[in-house]
Amino acid sequence: MNTGKGIVVLHGQVLAESGPDEQDVLTQVREVSAALSSLGYETAPLALTLDLETAARELRRLSPLVVFNLVESIDGRDRLLHLATSLLDFLGIPYTGCGSDGMYLASNKLLAKSLLAQAGMPTPPWIRAEESLAAEPDFAPPYIVKSTWDNASRGLERISESRQQLREHLELRAATGGLADLFVERYVEGREFNLSLLQSGSRAEVLPEAEMLFVDYPPEMPRIVGYAAKWDPTSFEYTHTVRRFDFGEEERRLIEGLRELALDSWHRLRIGGYARVDFRVDDQGSPWILEVNPNPCLSADAGLAAAAARAGYPYRELVRRILQPVLEKIPSRNAAGVAASLLSGDARRRS
Repeated sequence: MNTGKGIVVLHGQVLAESGPDEQDVLTQVREVSAALSSLGYETAPLALTLDLETAARELRRLSPLVVFNLVESIDGRDRLLHLATSLLDFLGIPYTGCGSDGMYLASNKLLAKSLLAQAGMPTPPWIRAEESLAAEPDFAPPYIVKSTWDNASRGLERISESRQQLREHLELRAATGGLADLFVERYVEGREFNLSLLQSGSRAEVLPEAEMLFVDYPPEMPRIVGYAAKWDPTSFEYTHTVRRFDFGEEERRLIEGLRELALDSWHRLRIGGYARVDFRVDDQGSPWILEVNPNPCLSADAGLAAAAARAGYPYRELVRRILQPVLEKIPSRNAAGVAASLLSGDARRRS
């Protein structure tokens, strides 16, 4: 690999039997690699497993200028994704996206919620699933059961309208799959928003806000962006969950509040690179932070790319902007020259 302009595109290993959320990682690898190639970089994909010694040896051999980190899970477990950045920190290799501290703080949903709550930021009340069986939640229903670690809406379980329904569901779950790494959260009925953020120098730029619309959902169907809505093109949820970006003047106060909360979440959880913050807004107009997602999906048809395009950044430009802050920190005349050439090239294209 040409170390002057060589980039390793790091991702979790994907098996033939992996679900569509994991298979999507390979789409991201192809699309990001194509964008980097169009920017003049030589790319090499590298699949990461729990064999970190072999990964370290291969990374040393390739000696890339930067690693473009697309790791969402390791051996199919989202709770291990911070091992990728920890390995790169150990090797001293610069990488895109969120650092190890922010990656762990945000990917552990209970830790993230605790930190946000301690800062007085609004997040729905919660209790660990095992604790909920021993002592019922001290907050009112409805309830939703979630995974502490899983992303891509995996582990998102059904809504319970009463404490008795919740207990029956958890008892069944305990008998079949266990309650470890699950928690119970108050379900917030209302509107769903997500705000994407992109590092720009020393600050975070909030990209255009998006609302997820649940079009023609029947009354009995939960209005949540669950696994089917994201990954099953044959499902009702997939075809009837629609993203919109247009808001009237009457929404300005709400939108400004969401943007402030997104920025506060970024700083509180030490996020860097790029992220997405998911919200619900209840029928009183009050926002609630559901999750803060570092390094969200980078597929060209995913939410981050859609928000970037709305801001005037086509996919290639989004990839360049994710890469740029890393290049600026590399103490190398060669890297600085690459960064300067990219900036000047873009300036010529815009003029």
